Amino acid sequence: MPLNILYSKPGHLIRRAHQIAVALFMEECAGYDITPVQYATLVAIRETPGIAAIQLSAIVAFDPATLGKVIERLEMKKLVSRRLTAADKRAKSLFLTKEGQALLEAVEPAVMRSQERILAPLGARDRKTFVRLLDQMVETNNHASRAPRGPVVATTRRRTAER
Repeated sequence: MPLNILYSKPGHLIRRAHQIAVALFMEECAGYDITPVQYATLVAIRETPGIAAIQLSAIVAFDPATLGKVIERLEMKKLVSRRLTAADKRAKSLFLTKEGQALLEAVEPAVMRSQERILAPLGARDRKTFVRLLDQMVETNNHASRAPRGPVVATTRRRTAER
């Protein structure tokens, strides 16, 4: 296959778009010592306080082993705490710490700038269409993922309603 054909394949373009999205996120968020995966994890914990790691892995669509390492790093940074649950003394629930909440509030403008930069090459109408089609593609193919995204747990609606 010639390179020009490879470069036009959807899989290749999606991989390149992901590389660019991560690079722009890291550039905008450089002063915060946070990765896109850590950010998504913190947001999900904020939206679902007390969630178990296994449920969290389904919400953020990361395999449990990878997410476990992310949670460990967030704990070391004192952004997340794990607490034993009353119902099951072996299970631990995840919560944002005050430092985790403060980091999310501080980093939000940088995250928004990164998202704007990702879409900057597109016109306003094309941005909406691109995101809509990308969402459709991801949702339709969710089952094929190594870590399919599961349903959002009920506590999400409570946090969303508070805003």
